[in-house]
Amino acid sequence: MIRPILTIILCFTNLFVIAQTEKVQSESIADCEGAINVFKSGNYSIEFTGKQGYIDDLLNYPSLSAISSKNIVWVSYIADADGVLTLDAKVNENFIQMIIFQETTSNVCVELSNGTAEIKRIYKGVDQQVVGLDSNVAGGKLYPLSLLAGQKIMIAFTTLEKTKSTVKFDFNFHYDEGSPFSEKEPKVLDKRNDDFAPTLTIFARDKETNTPVIGNIIIEDSKELSGLYRCSDLLLTAPKPSKVFVRFDAEGYFFQDKEVKLVATSDQQILFKLERIGKGKSFQIEEIEFIPGTSEIMPESESKLRRLKDFMGLNSDINIEIQGHVFLIGENGFASQKLSEGRAKRVMAYLVENGINKNRMTAVGYGNTKPIYPNPKFAYEEQANRRVEILVK
Repeated sequence: MIRPILTIILCFTNLFVIAQTEKVQSESIADCEGAINVFKSGNYSIEFTGKQGYIDDLLNYPSLSAISSKNIVWVSYIADADGVLTLDAKVNENFIQMIIFQETTSNVCVELSNGTAEIKRIYKGVDQQVVGLDSNVAGGKLYPLSLLAGQKIMIAFTTLEKTKSTVKFDFNFHYDEGSPFSEKEPKVLDKRNDDFAPTLTIFARDKETNTPVIGNIIIEDSKELSGLYRCSDLLLTAPKPSKVFVRFDAEGYFFQDKEVKLVATSDQQILFKLERIGKGKSFQIEEIEFIPGTSEIMPESESKLRRLKDFMGLNSDINIEIQGHVFLIGENGFASQKLSEGRAKRVMAYLVENGINKNRMTAVGYGNTKPIYPNPKFAYEEQANRRVEILVK
């Protein structure tokens, strides 16, 4: 079967040079802080890196000495309602081990470093190629895990040192009976707490059909609104003026992120127009920023690249070509060609550094030979020509 070709476009804006802050935590999928985020039930595949992470997250757990952290991948999940988790994870060679930690009072990765994160499930034998959570407890299967809304878990899978095998896992969160999240119809979630205050509405629609799309809405950087909500339409009481970061994930669609400036004096809407994953589709991640005239990625852009890393991490059967483009008036020159190639290679280096197999990626520079706007008249058109495209085969 011919694989569909998908195109992911990462646009960036040239900004003034700012001081680069030192990186204080690892983004590698072999470290807790770089865990791949799972937002919904589904079938996933993750490739082991074949090496240890930058941090030994199991160091303060003597009871886990039988589990090697020299070849490990991490997955995180936050329950959006009360329910029960089951999963089935398998490798085609060697063995697989599994530990599930649950956050107690603070960041679970910080708790791991302190040895205070609670171990909820563990299988540390080296005799199974299949582990998981199932009501039929046998072999590497343990009892399902009950979670309350908002609880976060971290799952570590380990295997034989230095091997780059793939773990395929079927992840299923079963909502408690009567949960509104189990409804199949488009769901409106009304979380307003003041009938007289302006309303902030976040809603998601299919780009082609304009029908509602149920998914996970994650709001960050807001004391009043931060959290995870599952719906197609979310109604909130407008907070004080601020900037928030909103993410949307839905099965069968490309993810989408928005940074939004909120107002408190009038109603406001945030619309996500979502593209289905399919042949010939394009996907855009905004504001991948480079230091002007260089291939250096701005530190604040790494959160955008992390989304691409998660996408690659959860779809280990996908290979990509990273294509660099720059904006320059006139014919393509050596400098623009090298700059576009350097930026493509920089994106690739980020992914490799954080656990994605380099054999799944190639980097190509196109200079200014393929502009979206051949004769740009506005700044946003020039910006659109400065981009990195990801061709997914």
